[in-house]
Amino acid sequence: MNFLAHQFLSFEIKPIMVGNFIADTVKGKALEDYDIAIQKGIVLHRFIDSYTDSHDITLQSRERLYNYFGKYAGVVQDVFYDHFLALNWSSYHQDELKAYTRFIYDTLGDYQSVFNERASRTFHYMQLQDWLGNYANKEGVDRALTGLSRRASFPSNMEESLPALAEQGSAISADFEAFFPDLIFATEER
Repeated sequence: MNFLAHQFLSFEIKPIMVGNFIADTVKGKALEDYDIAIQKGIVLHRFIDSYTDSHDITLQSRERLYNYFGKYAGVVQDVFYDHFLALNWSSYHQDELKAYTRFIYDTLGDYQSVFNERASRTFHYMQLQDWLGNYANKEGVDRALTGLSRRASFPSNMEESLPALAEQGSAISADFEAFFPDLIFATEER
């Protein structure tokens, strides 16, 4: 799952949203540097990633993308899943996506004082370029994956995501629709 899904799965609990956002930038014992409520968000983020990475349906999605992206298939799958969440937003939340993303940006903005340098930089560009809202369109997906390809350690082909989305989009959308309710339930049960 990528940024939009992680925020959605924080269920609008502000410190959880913050921890869920900064989790990838917090390593090892640095977890203990944060308020317990934010720690819960970091731990939740790790649970979501672990659950997603081991689920049969997401493994199937990754397999669909492997020939395009190799070992980066999971990264692309995460962004594609956020794309399908954004496209089908009204099936999951009563607020319009634009209003919800504004709520996320405002909430995270209120907590910038706890962000480390990497989280601050990510938040700056996320808000400036409206990453969360732009997951709803193909150009936003392309921009996100092109940016990720620049930071990849090995050739990733992520900058060429749109042909894969065109060819595999229907199947991956169906995978997402089958998987996401399982993830919501597992997250609520924690």
